[in-house]
Amino acid sequence: MNKIIKKWIIHPIKRRIAKLYLLVLRKFTGIRVIGITGSTGKTTTKEMLASILKLDGKTVYTIANIDPVYNIPTTILKCNLKTKYLILEMGVEYSGEMDFYLWLAKPDIGVITNISITHTLFFGNLEGVFKEKSKLVKSLSKDNWAVLNTEDERLRKLKGKILSKIMWYGESGFIKADNIKFNNNNDTEFNLYLGKISCKAVIPIYGKHFVANALAASSAAFVLGVGVEKIIKGLKDTHIEEHRMKIFTHKSHALIVDDSYNNNPFAANEALIAFKEIAGNRKKLIIMGDMLELGKLEKEEHIKLGKRIVEIGTDFIIGVGKASKYMIGESRKSIGKENVLWLASKNEVNKHLRPFLNKDWAILIKGSRSIGLDEVV
Repeated sequence: MNKIIKKWIIHPIKRRIAKLYLLVLRKFTGIRVIGITGSTGKTTTKEMLASILKLDGKTVYTIANIDPVYNIPTTILKCNLKTKYLILEMGVEYSGEMDFYLWLAKPDIGVITNISITHTLFFGNLEGVFKEKSKLVKSLSKDNWAVLNTEDERLRKLKGKILSKIMWYGESGFIKADNIKFNNNNDTEFNLYLGKISCKAVIPIYGKHFVANALAASSAAFVLGVGVEKIIKGLKDTHIEEHRMKIFTHKSHALIVDDSYNNNPFAANEALIAFKEIAGNRKKLIIMGDMLELGKLEKEEHIKLGKRIVEIGTDFIIGVGKASKYMIGESRKSIGKENVLWLASKNEVNKHLRPFLNKDWAILIKGSRSIGLDEVV
C-alpha cells in the first residue's frame, strides 16, 4: 500500500512542487541549471563538474545511483536561495524520459558525453539512443550552451541543427587534451587546453577515456565563466564513485582492477585497453559479466566483445551471466577451452579464483550492476 501511495500520490505531487520551486528560484535568483546525459561517463562527468563548481559557489547535484525520475525532483528541492549551480544527471532508458526531465527542469547548459550502444533493448538501435538523448540540447535556446564531444560522429551531426551555442571538446574541439600519462598513484595526468590557455591537469582515476569526462566538465565550467585555477583544482579533487577503475593489491599480492559499476560495449572496450596497461607483465584474468539491456544486439555485441578480449590479449576469461555465453564461445575459438570458464551467476565466481590469487596475476572485474560482480570484489 505504501508503494502505491508513493507512486501515484506522493511522487506526482513532489514533481510538481519541484518544478514550481525551480521556476521561483530562477525568477528570483541567478541559479544556473546544467543537464548531463550520454551513453557513458555521465556520473563521472557530473562528479568532476560538481567538484569544480563547488569552488565557485553553492552547488547542488544529483547523488547516488537513483532513478532520475525520482532523483531529479529530490535534487531540485535541496536548493535554496544561495544555490548558484544545479547539476542534474539525466540518464534515459526509455523513449520519452528526456521529455519528462525537460518538463521538470530545462537546463541552461546541456552536456552530452557520447552516443554508444546502451539500452538498445528499449531504443532499438543507436539512432534511437541518439534521438532520445539529443532532445536535451535540441530544447536549448539561442542564449544557452550545448557541450558536445567532437569525437562522436552522431553528435557532430548536431552542428547547425540546434539553436544554442556549442562548446566542442575533444581532439578537434576548443577544449582538448594531449600528453596523457599515468603517475605512480594511478592518477591520469594530461595537458589541458582551454582555447589558447594551456595548463597541467590531473584526475584521480586511471584511464585515457576518463579524460573525455574531464574535458566535458571543464567545458561546462568554462562557459559558466569559472576560472582556470578552479577548474584544475576541481578536477584533481574529484570524488570518484566506488567500483570505477579502482586499482588495489589483494592480500595475496594479486593486482585487482575493480570496474564492476557497469558494463556496455564502449565501456568494456575502454576498460580492456586500460587493464592491459595496468597489468604490465603480469598474467591477465578477465572476469566479465553480461552487458545488459542490449535487446536484439545482445548476441552480436557479446560475440564482438569475445573477439576484442582475444585481440587485446588475456590468459584466462571468466564469463558471468546468460549473455556472456556468447562471449566465452567466441573467445574459446582462439585461446582454447582450457582458458575460459562460463558461470551462471556471481555466486559461483569466488570458488574458482584461488589459482589466480598470487603476485603473478592481474584481475579485471567488470559487469553490469545487476550482475553483482561488485560483491565478488
